[in-house]
Amino acid sequence: MKIQVGVVTVSDRASRGLYDDLGGPALVRAAQGYGWTVAGESLVPDEKRDIQRAIRELTARGCHLILTTGGTGVALRDITPEAVREIALRELPGFGEVMRAESMKITHNAILSRSLAAVVDRTLVLCLPGKPSGAVECLGFVVKAIPHCLEVLQEVPTSC
Repeated sequence: MKIQVGVVTVSDRASRGLYDDLGGPALVRAAQGYGWTVAGESLVPDEKRDIQRAIRELTARGCHLILTTGGTGVALRDITPEAVREIALRELPGFGEVMRAESMKITHNAILSRSLAAVVDRTLVLCLPGKPSGAVECLGFVVKAIPHCLEVLQEVPTSC
């Protein structure tokens, strides 16, 4: 299965041009490194409707996987998980559990992460940290489970 990916950066400051988005480009490079095709990118502020619209637009473009970066911490404006949960069919808690457990080996602050995975329509949405290195590391922790998950969501016959 050829994997089509969308990347959404969630950041008030980057969306206003106050600093460069580094997380989105880091995830684009990582996705391409896994042999995936990046079909679209979005940069939105920390607003539920903007996050949800960006995800819906990427699912409409045929993305099998959407990677978000930012908005998964504990700051009052960090609302990416809530925005995704509102439009999700189901949550896949194992992804967040693994990302946090593996990240704890790198930084004790990983316990503050609210990274998660959810299914929106037939698309897997991974909510990753805003720090570029953290986003790429967390993706790496779960990357081996992604192809099978996407095949199941797309109803591709599997050995299971």
